[in-house]
Amino acid sequence: MKKLALYVVLVLTVTSLAAAQSDRQKLGGTPGAERITKEVRHELLLLPYYSVFDWLAYKVDGNTVTLLGQVVRPTLKSDAENVVKRIEGVDKVVNNIEVLPVSPNDDRIRRAEFRSIYSYPPFEKYDYGPVPPIHILVANGHVTLKGVVDNDSDKNAAEIRAKSVPGVFSVTNELQVENEKSK
Repeated sequence: MKKLALYVVLVLTVTSLAAAQSDRQKLGGTPGAERITKEVRHELLLLPYYSVFDWLAYKVDGNTVTLLGQVVRPTLKSDAENVVKRIEGVDKVVNNIEVLPVSPNDDRIRRAEFRSIYSYPPFEKYDYGPVPPIHILVANGHVTLKGVVDNDSDKNAAEIRAKSVPGVFSVTNELQVENEKSK
């Protein structure tokens, strides 16, 4: 009976070690990749000037983090790099964040887009938290919508609302539908 119990413990240990190794391979081959990924996300979301008019993304490859996205303020680009550099286990940060051009017209469009999208009664559910889930990026009069919505009708309605703003040259809808995101 003791041999059987020892055998069961040994099999469970080997199985859990194999599963951990498999997870490490999926996450870039390092045991800390999952932790680094979670910490990068956490740190970026806590940046004080990260807003609905910015979009930050990242890739973790081993101990290297590549920052991506577009921001309105140059300080947000450097702040993102600085907080990620301080994460334990991060050896290198590649900062590919684009700073959007300074333009009073783009600022006017940002405000108008925000009002058009977030004042729409069915979208009140998205106007929560410090950074709402629909991001509005404006560069030289061209608008890109990024983020996550609940369904296709919300995705399409956001695009229609964005196109209704005067002075907008084009709208690119890159919103993801929550159900499609999990597939």
